[in-house]
Amino acid sequence: MSVQKEMKEPIDYGDPAATSGISVFDRNFDELFSYDGGDLGLSYSATGSAFCLWAPTAQEAELILYKSWQDAAGRRIPMIRDVRGTWRINVPGDLDGMFYTYSVRIGDLWNEAVDPYARAVGVNGDRGAILDLRKTDPERWTPDKPPLHDPVDAVIYELHLRDLSVHPASGITHKGQYLGLAEAGTRGPGGIATGLDHIASLGVTHVQLMPVYDYATESVDETRLDEPHYNWGYDPKNYNALEGSYASDPYVPGLRIRELKTMIQALHDRGLRVIMDVVYNHVYDGFRVNFAKLVPGYYLRYTKDGRLSNGSGCGNDVASERKMMSRFIVESVLYWAKEYHIDGFRFDLMGLLDTGTMNEIRRRLDELDPSLITIGEGWVMDTALAEDLRANQRHANELPGIGHFNDGFRDAVKGNIFLHDQKGFISGGIGFERNVKAGIAGAIYYGPGLGQYAQEPEQCVNFVECHDNHTLWDKLLLSTPGVEEEQRRAMHHLASAMVLTSQGIPFIHAGQEFLRTKGGLENSFKSPVEYNWLDWERCAAHAESVDYMKRLIALRAAHPAFRLRTAEEIRDRLVFEEAPAHSVAYTLRDHAGGDSAQHLYVLYNANPQGVSLSLPELGEWSILFGEEHIGGLTGGILSADGIGMIVLAVI
Repeated sequence: MSVQKEMKEPIDYGDPAATSGISVFDRNFDELFSYDGGDLGLSYSATGSAFCLWAPTAQEAELILYKSWQDAAGRRIPMIRDVRGTWRINVPGDLDGMFYTYSVRIGDLWNEAVDPYARAVGVNGDRGAILDLRKTDPERWTPDKPPLHDPVDAVIYELHLRDLSVHPASGITHKGQYLGLAEAGTRGPGGIATGLDHIASLGVTHVQLMPVYDYATESVDETRLDEPHYNWGYDPKNYNALEGSYASDPYVPGLRIRELKTMIQALHDRGLRVIMDVVYNHVYDGFRVNFAKLVPGYYLRYTKDGRLSNGSGCGNDVASERKMMSRFIVESVLYWAKEYHIDGFRFDLMGLLDTGTMNEIRRRLDELDPSLITIGEGWVMDTALAEDLRANQRHANELPGIGHFNDGFRDAVKGNIFLHDQKGFISGGIGFERNVKAGIAGAIYYGPGLGQYAQEPEQCVNFVECHDNHTLWDKLLLSTPGVEEEQRRAMHHLASAMVLTSQGIPFIHAGQEFLRTKGGLENSFKSPVEYNWLDWERCAAHAESVDYMKRLIALRAAHPAFRLRTAEEIRDRLVFEEAPAHSVAYTLRDHAGGDSAQHLYVLYNANPQGVSLSLPELGEWSILFGEEHIGGLTGGILSADGIGMIVLAVI
């Protein structure tokens, strides 16, 4: 049957025939069948467990209970149709330790799938696991978090768990595991600190974990971890459950949960917050994912000709604008924040999600804890969603409190990431000064002809390197042939300095501090671990670069002028000064941010031969940072030698 917008007779939600002729693509489907109860998924207790499934297009539904993750057959229990497309069953007794799936009949076909709301899964995520989550809490598990007064106070360090520890010289026992990041006192070549000690010593505030939710078996088979394996994990399978390949035993469902919590507590105890990289924009397989089996056609976007939308380039786009998908995403984020004490979220390909969902996430997180960070890839991408609803940089004004990665600043600093031989500002490229200034100002509208997308600096995430594309060092190798390593290292240092002294939120990639290389490999998402690991021998060899990064982070922490809270403050206090080509200079004036210096003068110099500049007459300038680059500082004239950053102060 067809459904009209105005119906003369009420629908009987208890009648299976009620949904038989209603397409999930009908504009009234959400209005008629979306469910806002708080009991979807499994509600466990030692005396009985309640299961609630949303499957409005199913004619029948069953709960299947298994004694183990690999039992061939399970106990099938018919579920009872309830309101608004839900199915329910209560099972008495303690089911702790058992596994479950749902099976639904749609037409003549039965589909078996894992509960999308499952919070624990068996090995490879093919069955939900029933357990008491409170038993997964480690002995020390506190709600306390390291302080964060404003998003721009953050310094984010992006990390893949396996990268951290698998190098033979890492000194870490639990290699490639959650617990590897929880280990303290680990040492590498020459006695250098590695792992958690190394990260804490840098002075960063947040560790951003690349995906740790359960991802596809095709990427990493948890039953074959003794064989070479590696993947970044951007292929979601079970959004609310953890990946088992990082656990000490993937066959014990509760263990991975306890071990991640142990790791998070260890990070919190060392003053480090945790950001979770989440991938709600697509699923690992648009036909085999649990969503598609339970309510075919609902959770993903389709083009007008009936094909899966593919703005992600991964075969499908999630229909975040549909009520039940939007609700799932919001509640999933809140679940991770509450159950695991996660301190922030990085949204992969956020430009494919809708603004309504992102704003609801921010609203709900503000209710929970306003200090939880939300950042994402607000790239302008094509998808089967109205352009004005996409959560990308063009609509940053509609996304308050949500940061966007600043690709304009990235490409201005080091050159276009897709044009491998193109130089950027640091490497002698021509004409990048204006785009560099836009990033320095935190991507806000600074003045005529100078501005990007941000309304406030917390919406700008400045970076020059991340897991994607070439590392900064490898990009420099490609774009500066014939340049001596010392000069290339100076370029690298300058890029990091620009990130750490610009307005907004600074972001660095693990290993950036020691000139990380992947041997020229551009996309290492499933490459051998030898390309991806953090090379602790290289870390030891480039101790001066590590120390330089520490000093940059300490400089930012010591001077609030680099962390101005509002666009108005930036326009009032930040003044760009006269500087020759291949250099940018600016002052932060009048006790900007309330720091001890009356004024700061910052010079980014990419001229190998050096430059000479007239300083603004604001007082007596003294050297605060970059003394090694100063050739002279007399009579209001600064002479800078070689590529690097100089910071002066009027105290």
